Amino acid sequence: MQLIMRRFAGVFILASLLLAHYHSPNWLWFTGFVGFNSLQSSFTNFCPLEMILAKLGVGREPSGS
Repeated sequence: MQLIMRRFAGVFILASLLLAHYHSPNWLWFTGFVGFNSLQSSFTNFCPLEMILAKLGVGREPSGS
């Protein structure tokens, strides 16, 4: 699950940088939010994306017989 969360963060950061360059500098606020969320999750071990992915069943072992 950690790998998926890192990929999401990387995609969000790169997308918001491209949007800031080509559309509006206000997209840098989104970049800052992603960075701040990554920093706070390293201290609190709380990540909203992790909760969303868990509810979607991502990262669980497949149940088999």
